[in-house]
Amino acid sequence: MSAATDPTPMAPWRTRMYEVIFEADTPAGKLFDVVLIWLIIASVLAVMLESVQPLRAQYGPFLRGGEWAFTLLFSVEYVLRLICVRRPARYAASFFGVVDLLAILPTWLSLVIPGGQALLSVRALRLLRVFRVLKLGHHV
Repeated sequence: MSAATDPTPMAPWRTRMYEVIFEADTPAGKLFDVVLIWLIIASVLAVMLESVQPLRAQYGPFLRGGEWAFTLLFSVEYVLRLICVRRPARYAASFFGVVDLLAILPTWLSLVIPGGQALLSVRALRLLRVFRVLKLGHHV
């Protein structure tokens, strides 16, 4: 149920945030989706580049810094999604909620689990969001 069809009133700022994040038929929503797609592609590219030993040796700190920047951005996006929906637990348990969490969790786990960076390939799951953004999910 969208924010517009649910009879329970929501704060105007939450309604606006919902429209930007979840609905792509507004200019702000389209911009959000385009920026998100580019961030996803850049994030996956950074993970791929870091898996190449010569590149990791030369650009490792830069690539790891980029990975943390992407993780922070995707973490903020995930929290914003949870804030602007009426039932955060329902979103968190949904397919895309789980994909979002799996995309950020490996980097955060690397703080407490040595070698947790090996889980970064899970970030490729974030590409599934492109299908949702482009509304191609019904073709899969």
